[in-house]
Amino acid sequence: MEISTAERTFTELDQVRLTTLIHKHDRGGPASPQTERIAQALDMADIVPSRQVPPDVVTMYSQVLLLDLTTGQRSKLTVCYPQDSEPAAGLVSVLSPVDSGLLGLKVGSVSRWHMPTGAERAAQVLEILFQPEASGDYLM
Repeated sequence: MEISTAERTFTELDQVRLTTLIHKHDRGGPASPQTERIAQALDMADIVPSRQVPPDVVTMYSQVLLLDLTTGQRSKLTVCYPQDSEPAAGLVSVLSPVDSGLLGLKVGSVSRWHMPTGAERAAQVLEILFQPEASGDYLM
């Protein structure tokens, strides 16, 4: 799984919750490509308190506007935990290939990932439409 070389920033709360999710998901077995990608991103990221995360960083439950670099299509999605996932409503699990690559990126950054079919995809973060921390919610 390819990791974007862009700088990443995670909140302390997202780091704790994602680490717990990784351990629960993999349950001592081999890491899945998505959990491995998240773990690698966490290892390389700057970790900051929720109140100090910049408003242009994708955090858990951020709603983002993306530009698909292959098709030129724009789409909105919200990065969420698996239990809250509703792809038809735009709530996409952090364990999906696209969302595992978006977390921690800043507006303007590009994420690249491989689909289950093996096709490579890339999307640029155009805008963060909602970030919990920027709206004063530090526990979401």
